[in-house]
Amino acid sequence: MDTNNISKQERAAEKIKQIKGFYIHLTIYVIMNIAIIAVNTVAQINNGWSVFDALFFFGHLITPAAWGLGLFFHGMKVFGFRTFFSKEWEERQIKKYLDEEKKEYEKYK
Repeated sequence: MDTNNISKQERAAEKIKQIKGFYIHLTIYVIMNIAIIAVNTVAQINNGWSVFDALFFFGHLITPAAWGLGLFFHGMKVFGFRTFFSKEWEERQIKKYLDEEKKEYEKYK
C-alpha cells in the first residue's frame, strides 16, 4: 500500500477521533450542567429561595460559562477557526471583482 495513502488514512482517522471527542465533551457538558443546575436549584429552594430566584442565581451560571468557554475553544481547535474575513473570503472577493471588471471590459469591446 502507498505510504501517502496510509498517512491520509491516519490523518482522517485522527480527525474523526477529534470530532468524536468534541461531541463526547459536548454531551458531558450538557448532562453535567443540567444536573449541577438542578441540584443547586433544589438546594436553594430548600433554603427558602423562590423558584425564580433559585433558577437564575448567578452562581449557577459560573460553571456553564467557564466550562462553555473551554468547550468553545475545544470546538475551535477541532473544527478550525474560520473568521468571516478569512483568506478564502479574500480570494473569492478578488475573483468576484476581477470577473466584474472583465465583464465591463467585454461590454465595451
